[in-house]
Amino acid sequence: MEILGVDIGGSGIKGAIVDTETGELKTERIRIPTPQPATPQAVAETLKQLVDQLNYKGPIGCGFPARVIGGVVLTAANIDESWIDVEVEKLFSKVTGQEVYVANDADVAGLAELSFGAVKDYRGPVLFLTVGTGIGSALFINGQMYPNTELGHIKMKGDSAEKYCADSAREREGLTHEEWAKRFNKYLKKVTFLLQPDFVVMGGGISKKFEKYQEYLTVNTKVIPARTLNLAGIIGAAMYCKTKLK
Repeated sequence: MEILGVDIGGSGIKGAIVDTETGELKTERIRIPTPQPATPQAVAETLKQLVDQLNYKGPIGCGFPARVIGGVVLTAANIDESWIDVEVEKLFSKVTGQEVYVANDADVAGLAELSFGAVKDYRGPVLFLTVGTGIGSALFINGQMYPNTELGHIKMKGDSAEKYCADSAREREGLTHEEWAKRFNKYLKKVTFLLQPDFVVMGGGISKKFEKYQEYLTVNTKVIPARTLNLAGIIGAAMYCKTKLK
């Protein structure tokens, strides 16, 4: 089955048609800058623009940077606050004229990794962390997703952990990879103590530089980089849509 997967981020809205049997992209990856301000109507219209560019008709899966339950946006840590309580699936479906399913972006990225990546078909507990502007989390056991976790908001240094050790903190404070990794290692120790996963899979922009900081992650749990890298959001969104169509 071929499904359009879309990764909605703070700076870009990216999408491609995905073969959900293999995880391969069947079209080029299209990226359109996220409108500013990123209000619900503006984002919906940008999504329609992407759909029209691909000349696509059919169901659409979207990864979205917020907690989404029952098609409704419930949090806005890294997006415009006007999204709170928006029925995002109804809005996107109405504007695009297609059937749209929306889930948390870290959840769908983790789904891609579980389907086609480093922990393909693994049945034990797996924690997926996408580390970029913030820290997104996805938790899986027996191949099933426990949705809408927000483990980037565990308290550290009196604030959300992501303010202390997301990749944006490294860039903002001019940290070396070693300095950043030692911070992130403290976070990993805390979160793995709470959850005891067999693996931690790291996605997001920082995963591409894994060899630069791997040696500083001394947490007992095995930590590996995601294989699907920056395509995880697109592939996982299509996979999430497929699960909703069953």
